[in-house]
Amino acid sequence: MSRDYFSPRFDRTHLWQGWQRPGAQPERQIPYDVQLITLKLADAIPQSSQRTISHAIRDYPQAQRALQRRQQLEEVLQQGKGCCLLQHPLMAAELTEALELHNRKRYKLIAWCIMPNHAHILLEPTYSMPRIVQAWKTATTRWMLMHKEELQLPTPGRMLWMRDYWDRYIPDAQEIPPAIRQVHNSPVAAGLCTQPAEWRWSSLSAKMN
Repeated sequence: MSRDYFSPRFDRTHLWQGWQRPGAQPERQIPYDVQLITLKLADAIPQSSQRTISHAIRDYPQAQRALQRRQQLEEVLQQGKGCCLLQHPLMAAELTEALELHNRKRYKLIAWCIMPNHAHILLEPTYSMPRIVQAWKTATTRWMLMHKEELQLPTPGRMLWMRDYWDRYIPDAQEIPPAIRQVHNSPVAAGLCTQPAEWRWSSLSAKMN
């Protein structure tokens, strides 16, 4: 399970057990940078909100627009728009299983939190990050399509997730504890609970149970 404190392995000569390849083949590059990933449901940020934000930041200097756009999109994301399918316990449990499936194989989970319409995952990958994300999306989308009629899931269509994902590199080990707290505090910041441990779908709660 994920921990509150984590020391990344920045020694790039180190290979995790199970990652070695036969000597006759070249070794794969291992990206040891810790990353904070945000996955968003397909309808988590409405097109109308995106247009409003684009209009609002058009007078900002070019160098500031990307940051302003990201900050305002994050504010919209916290408002819990869309179908909020991840608030269904079985859907949240399926995403949890998908995250744990390759833990300590393709990556090491550090902290995670599943919100109603998005999820934050802090991890140290040892595999292609786009492929890791695609595996999560594929598993959960397949499950959703198989069970949406049975469970009457309020799905956003056949596409469960937005095509992209947000990532933030954490190159300094000192930045990891604040990032862990940020992940666990997400439901408190969104007004969904008063203490991080009260939120069921996070690595903090999973560790305590």
